[in-house]
Amino acid sequence: MLDLREKSGTVDTSGGGWLRMSLMSWNLRAMGGLLLFPFHAFGAGAPNVDLQVIYGDDNRLDLYDVADSRWVALADSTVAIMDSGKLTARGPFTEIQLKSYSAEYKLCAEEPFFEQSTAAFCSGSLVGPDLVLTAGHCLSAERCADVSLVFGFANQERGQLSPSTLITQNVYRCQEVVAREETNSGVDYALVRLDRKVVGHAPLPINRSPPVETGTEIVVIGHPAGLPTKVAAGASVRTVGENLFVANLDTYGGNSGSSVFNARTGLIEGILVSGETDFIWDRERSCRVSNRCGDSSCEGEDVVLISEVAAQIPELGIGLAFSF
Repeated sequence: MLDLREKSGTVDTSGGGWLRMSLMSWNLRAMGGLLLFPFHAFGAGAPNVDLQVIYGDDNRLDLYDVADSRWVALADSTVAIMDSGKLTARGPFTEIQLKSYSAEYKLCAEEPFFEQSTAAFCSGSLVGPDLVLTAGHCLSAERCADVSLVFGFANQERGQLSPSTLITQNVYRCQEVVAREETNSGVDYALVRLDRKVVGHAPLPINRSPPVETGTEIVVIGHPAGLPTKVAAGASVRTVGENLFVANLDTYGGNSGSSVFNARTGLIEGILVSGETDFIWDRERSCRVSNRCGDSSCEGEDVVLISEVAAQIPELGIGLAFSF
């Protein structure tokens, strides 16, 4: 299984045909701003609404713990979806109304990220110059006017608990929901047009080839329980159906809408939409702990195949892959 704590490769920036990257900024010169890698290489609700779970080891990492810069680069193009009323713009910076993670979910003290704070209710990814992909249950046309989509809600340095301010340029509003589906069959996606084209973040490439297969290693990037960005590897596809695949991803409410990436190619394979119960109640201590399952046990997490929405996502160029 992929371990993101150990550096498994570096991004070669010597070629003129690749997108030069840094962890904090982009030089968007190649392929119309599409995020490229070398060809040879590659809804958080109230505490009682619990959606997902930990399988085996808890593989969630803050960005400062992710050693491979390629995954940090992908995370740079993901968004936290927040209620606009929780954001206050003050010139070049925007303040976030945070909630204590531990208090909001009544957590036991040993829970990972106990001291961090939450702000997002869903996650998403940039897939076009002004298009974000998320889950359909996260965002409807009726709710669009009240929602902001935010880049950079992440802990970049060790010791940082949760950013309370953002660069205002990284805060976008929902202008319209251009495509949305939420059906009994499990298909659940939304494409959101932002109020302006995104600056400083590159659209992420999707898989337009045949879908993932059972056993494919995958990575999810998003905002579990509304926390700052977490990257979680160490998962694989259990089964593949007509519209969905099931996997043992370490995800929570708030991860809804997160892109699920192929660990070998870096391409988006699907959209996280639902799963097992997040937390269980410790009666003796009167607090919650994460629900834990074996890697092959419990129901698994449901991921909508990217093929369900691929035709509505513009092809901005050839998304080159990387391998580890």
